[in-house]
Amino acid sequence: MDVDLIFRIAAIGIIVAVLNQLLIRSGREEQAMMTTLAGLIVVLMMIIREINTLFQTIKTIFQL
Repeated sequence: MDVDLIFRIAAIGIIVAVLNQLLIRSGREEQAMMTTLAGLIVVLMMIIREINTLFQTIKTIFQL
């Protein structure tokens, strides 16, 4: 398991949570929601990339 990936995902989560709270407290709920969605998309793209690498490795191992 790539520990760096876990730390990057955690860092994104922390940044998004802080930004979300700052935006909500300043009355910008819509921007807070967009920030949360953007963070989710970034994390999902990172995970999709890792899943792709996993599938490529499996294809190589089994010579598919």
